[in-house]
Amino acid sequence: MTDHDAYSDHDAEELLRRALLDGSDAAAVALTVSGLPLSEAVTVIFHGRRDLGTVQTYVAHGARGAGSAVGGSELLRVPCDLDLADAYDRDEAERLYAEQAAALRDALLSADTVLEIWREPLVNATGGEVTIDRSIALRVNVPAHRLLPVALVAPESRLFVTPVCSARTLAEGRPPMGIACAQQDVARIYPLPDDPERCLEDFLALAADHARALADQLAHQEASVERFLELTGDDFSATG
Repeated sequence: MTDHDAYSDHDAEELLRRALLDGSDAAAVALTVSGLPLSEAVTVIFHGRRDLGTVQTYVAHGARGAGSAVGGSELLRVPCDLDLADAYDRDEAERLYAEQAAALRDALLSADTVLEIWREPLVNATGGEVTIDRSIALRVNVPAHRLLPVALVAPESRLFVTPVCSARTLAEGRPPMGIACAQQDVARIYPLPDDPERCLEDFLALAADHARALADQLAHQEASVERFLELTGDDFSATG
C-alpha cells in the first residue's frame, strides 16, 4: 500500500502470516498509505482478536514502521473490517486479504483527494481562512463514521468538512463514502462525487434556516417566561 502500489503475492503471504494466521490470541499489522494530498501519509492498522471475532481497522497519522508503538488516542476506528471467512485455503485467504486491503487503500485515496478539492470552494464560500484539523476526535458530531482523521475547518464559520463512510466489511468492496459538513447543531452528508460549491451553498442555506428557527424559538421562550413572571405578581399570588 505504500505509494499506492499493489501487494505482491510474497507481501500478502508475509503479512497474512504475521497478522492473521498467528498462533496468539491477538495480532496486528500496519500498512502505510502515502502520497495523500491532505493527510500526506496514514497508517492502516488491522487488529485481530479471537475474543472479538473480527479483524478491526484503525487509521493513524503518519508512516509508522514495524515495531512502532501507537497509543489508543492516536487511532481512529474505521468500521470497515477484514472478512476472510469465505477463504477455503491459505492461498485464497491471501488473495482476499490483498483485495480487501487494496479496496480500503483506494477508499482512503479517493476520500482524501476529494477533500482537497473542497478546500478552495470552502475558502470562497466562507470568505475566510481554512485550516486542516488532524484531530482523532472533532469538536462537532458528524452523522456517520469518519474514514480519515482529517478535516477542513473554516474557523470563523465554525464549519467542519470531513470524509465519512458506512460500516461494512471489506469483503463487500469499497465502502459507501461521502463528505460531511457540520457545525455545532447542524450536519449533512453529501455524495463523494457531488459538486462542492453546490453542497456548500446548500449547507450554508440549511445552517441559516436553522439559525433563524433557533432565534424564533428563543424569542418565543423569552416571551413565555415574561408572561409567566407577570402571572407571578401580587394579583396572581392572591388568587392562587
